[in-house]
Amino acid sequence: MKKLPDILPEYKIVKSDLVPFCVRWEELQGWLMVPRVGEELTWGLYDMPSRRRTEYTEMKAIGKAEIHGIEGVEISAIQYGTEDYYRTGSVDKMERRFVAQLTDTHCRYLAESHTENGVRKHYTFLDGDGFINNWGFGEDNCGNEVNISHKGQLVRNGTAINGSTAKETLDIVGRYTVTIGDKIYDTVCVMDIQCFNDGVASEQYLDENGRTILWRRFNKNDWAYKRYGKLWTEMLPDNETLTVNGETYVHWYDCITDYIL
Repeated sequence: MKKLPDILPEYKIVKSDLVPFCVRWEELQGWLMVPRVGEELTWGLYDMPSRRRTEYTEMKAIGKAEIHGIEGVEISAIQYGTEDYYRTGSVDKMERRFVAQLTDTHCRYLAESHTENGVRKHYTFLDGDGFINNWGFGEDNCGNEVNISHKGQLVRNGTAINGSTAKETLDIVGRYTVTIGDKIYDTVCVMDIQCFNDGVASEQYLDENGRTILWRRFNKNDWAYKRYGKLWTEMLPDNETLTVNGETYVHWYDCITDYIL
């Protein structure tokens, strides 16, 4: 595994006049791993505006697995420094296992397991809301489309995104040149409005190989208000904001993977 930097390198995102390209995007939603035997990936989260790495995850596809008669790939994911309340081993290390399936058209989770209070817990796609609310995507957990193109459901103009008012929307909104450190990438920007999580919007910059170059998370201004007791514009007043159909979203953290190292 390659070592991720402790501090997120400076980056620049510039809108391109070129037409957005279509791309085959095989990564698991939210975890950036391609579920194929032999794949490995390390990814890290970086708090903004400090740019410091708060946690990182080492992932490895370890073999084929079958859940309820459906074949997929088993993935080990070891998280370090996570703030999640499920723990194994020590307060700063946690291991999950996934079973995921990649087909010609979709990528989806079939099962997840972790240890909670000393008990190993397993969830599969037949476990209803206990699984679907955390790991399910698409109708009947069909997963995410892997062959994506600009559909016109969302339109981006600077920091304003407008379009579909559906609860969950994902679309390519343009082509961008992303410079991280001394490396330059030709990408398309995939905007995810509440597919990843309720009250969350994200920008995901993919290259022509369908791999994530940069992932940026934005919280709706009142996201998790009961937990924090403040709006995100109050907690992070200097952070970048987006408007999605007139609603304010605040930049919280970024993610990069060892694919770009």
